[in-house]
Amino acid sequence: MDSLQWITSGRARLAASVSGQGAPIVFLHAGVCDRRMWHAVAPRYAARGRTIAYDRRGYGLTRADPEDHAQVADLLAVLEALTDGEPAILVGASAGGRVALDMALLHPARVRALVLVAPNIAGAPAPVYDPPVQAQMDELRQAEAAGDMERVNRCKARQLLDGVLAAEGRVTGETRTLFLDMNGIALRASPGGQALEPAPAYPRLADVAAPTLVAWGDLDFPHVQERSRHAARTIPGAEAREFVGAGHLPSLEDPAGFAALLDDFILRRAAVG
Repeated sequence: MDSLQWITSGRARLAASVSGQGAPIVFLHAGVCDRRMWHAVAPRYAARGRTIAYDRRGYGLTRADPEDHAQVADLLAVLEALTDGEPAILVGASAGGRVALDMALLHPARVRALVLVAPNIAGAPAPVYDPPVQAQMDELRQAEAAGDMERVNRCKARQLLDGVLAAEGRVTGETRTLFLDMNGIALRASPGGQALEPAPAYPRLADVAAPTLVAWGDLDFPHVQERSRHAARTIPGAEAREFVGAGHLPSLEDPAGFAALLDDFILRRAAVG
């Protein structure tokens, strides 16, 4: 059973769901979600390791006073509090993948393995959208300019849950409801101060030493798919997996399939059984 724990990092109290004992695996949520995006994946690992999923600043239950902060420093605080010094497997989706990559480059001894799902990578080439995708981006910008957060949330669900290359409303039911709730909290969050970022990771992908798996959905933004493929080609020994019929968040859409992929990778490449 998960326990809710609170980790102090600077002026933030980070909310973390923790379960199990043993080799730690830390789940880092996307920028349109919170730790709950992993609720159907993490328990599958808890029988043989310690699972940790926490809300970053501005998300979920985490609360923070405004201050300059570094996402890697927050992750380090989580590791110091919950892993007994063991290197962790980091599983990061989208913006969470960016944090995981930065950690692997800055503190390689703290990372046992990386699983990157459609990762955001600082320094990657700027996207160029074809007309249908540009129309979706224009609608999002109009909603943002009007301050219509409900419409912004719907646009984000259409782009990042359904996938820009799929029909709107493709993903329904509890998954869509959860997405809208998670992203709605993030959209309503108060400003948390300046996020301090390390040097761009994109030019340094070849320096990643941890065993790595990169996954993405074939209905996602084309530039995200290409960025993911580039990471898989460039990180030494990295493995690649495309989820057919999935958007930007394949682990949210297909938790069982993602968990099976994660289990296989961990058993083969992370020396955890």
